[in-house]
Amino acid sequence: MKLLYFAWVREKVGRSEETIDVPQGANTVGDLALWLKSRGGGYAEAFADMKRVRAAVNQEHADLLAPVGARDEVAFFPPVTGG
Repeated sequence: MKLLYFAWVREKVGRSEETIDVPQGANTVGDLALWLKSRGGGYAEAFADMKRVRAAVNQEHADLLAPVGARDEVAFFPPVTGG
């Protein structure tokens, strides 16, 4: 699975992307976010409040219940505001 991080999420985790093996039990975006948070450090900070993080699976906006799999690209980013 390829993970992409943008804006302050990238700053917190200290990288813009990484490739991981799907953790056991990480079947949804929410599961994946919880696993990332459990890695501690900047990951724990970035994923402490999922109301402040948005996700996309294969370049499509996705909620926390969206399924994820080994061949997916999952991106995490802050909410985008217009103005």
